Amino acid sequence: MTKTLEFKPKLFSALKNYNRKSFTADLMAGIITGIVALPLAIAFGIASGVSPEKGIITAVVAGFIISALGGSKVQIGGPTGAFIVIVYAIIQQYGIQGLTIATLMAGVFLILLGVLRLGTIIKFIPYPIVVGFTSGIAVTIFTTQVKDLLGMQMGTVPSDFIEKWIAYGQNMTSIDPWSALLGIVSVIIIALTPQFSKKIPGSLIAIIVITITALLLKQYGGITTIETIGDRFNINSQLPDATVPVITWETIKKLAGPAMTIAVLGAIESLLSATVADGVIGDHHDSNTELIGQGIANIASPLFGGIPATGAIARTMTNINNGGRSPIAGIVHAVVLLLIFLFLMPLAQYIPMACLAGVLVVVSYGMSGWRSFLALMRNPKSDITVLVLTFLLTIIFDLTIAIEVGLICACLLFMRRMAETTDVHAVLNEIDLNEDADMERGNLEHLTIPKGVEVYEINGPYFFGAGNRFEDIMARYGKRPQVRIIRMRKVPFIDSTGLHNLENMCLMSQKEGITVVLSGVNPKVEEVLKRNNFNNLLGEENICNHIDLALARAKDIVNN
Repeated sequence: MTKTLEFKPKLFSALKNYNRKSFTADLMAGIITGIVALPLAIAFGIASGVSPEKGIITAVVAGFIISALGGSKVQIGGPTGAFIVIVYAIIQQYGIQGLTIATLMAGVFLILLGVLRLGTIIKFIPYPIVVGFTSGIAVTIFTTQVKDLLGMQMGTVPSDFIEKWIAYGQNMTSIDPWSALLGIVSVIIIALTPQFSKKIPGSLIAIIVITITALLLKQYGGITTIETIGDRFNINSQLPDATVPVITWETIKKLAGPAMTIAVLGAIESLLSATVADGVIGDHHDSNTELIGQGIANIASPLFGGIPATGAIARTMTNINNGGRSPIAGIVHAVVLLLIFLFLMPLAQYIPMACLAGVLVVVSYGMSGWRSFLALMRNPKSDITVLVLTFLLTIIFDLTIAIEVGLICACLLFMRRMAETTDVHAVLNEIDLNEDADMERGNLEHLTIPKGVEVYEINGPYFFGAGNRFEDIMARYGKRPQVRIIRMRKVPFIDSTGLHNLENMCLMSQKEGITVVLSGVNPKVEEVLKRNNFNNLLGEENICNHIDLALARAKDIVNN
């Protein structure tokens, strides 16, 4: 039980040999990462359907906890683009109160995943599913930003993906040229910034340049059509008091699905980010501790009005590239955001909405993973099916359905592939002794199969699918044998379905007067067979260690 509840935040081990040099590096990395996180936190908050300060509150509260209690040295947590779609959908359907409760529940689910040591299992979610819903989210984010990017003067944007594009087509004449120009220039600035500056983020440069430009256009050009954050939201720079929502059993049942989606998505993204970070700094994160830290962060964040949070790959890499090597850098990043929130937040009201839309368009492009998507399209049809299905379900319906259906399809395809790894075939006339086999060879090169005896061989695990293959192969032979030898030398294990099929086949054979002899059963499989009374069903003498004993036993039966 002690192992199950093991919880070791990286902060504690990182502080053992901590010194001034390490703190200086973490301080600089934390400051730069905090500045990088600012425009993203605002943009993710607004795109998710909440006010801009809630995005920063999430980055402060969750970012601090993820660094302090997580299982990675350099993970930076906060709101991310992956959550925009699901958060927006929850708010539309259940309101802010529903989002708060769903995020709290997701936090509990994440803690349970960590406590039950399921962190490593999350990593085995098929890659086509991850790429499919990540690409789908990217397309959806881009779709939600078209209105603000082009400054369209239209009413409420439909929530449905197809209806959105129909509405955009019907309102193309309402595009504001000044907003569209600022939005496109924002994208260009962000795209070109890495060519001349590796330290200062392009999103920050774009926000500063475009905000000043918008103010000048309004002041001296008389341009009043450019919508800003202040035109849409009332900016509040005070930290809210923690409030616990009223939670009922009916609410829990209603929000269980969305909460699980938040938890699974958060777990996948945070562990992927931590794994990428490990490869860069040469460290190994504790996946279960990371999930517990993420869970605590997602319980704390909504209590202060925040939204779901997880590990952010872009901000984590910014932290690493600027020298961050301990959780202190992540804590500094949260403190920097808090100071900006308390003292500079009112300035955010002047940021044009078109500029924030430009930031998110670039984010969606980075998330799209189109190269990975195209590469997977060259894979087997089963992978392509899962990829395309998950992608389409994400953009047309929602992420909850996409993850559920994608996982079901992946599991079914996995089961089919596993079933295909087991080969069942008949051995005709004689057995080649030069193969690796379960026999006492002596000087012989082959063993002849006597008349009245059929030999079948199973290569691979004996579970679902193998029994049906047996029936198909046996149906090809017109004559009924007196003895059926089943070679199981290459069967590493047998499950309950395999046991059921094998038992049915033995019973059917006995009804037809056919004796079944098992050959080369390994100790583990033999133990399972004995526990299920196969020694009584077949007789001890009909379970043989190797093929020459099985053939000798078959000859005795045929001759008698």
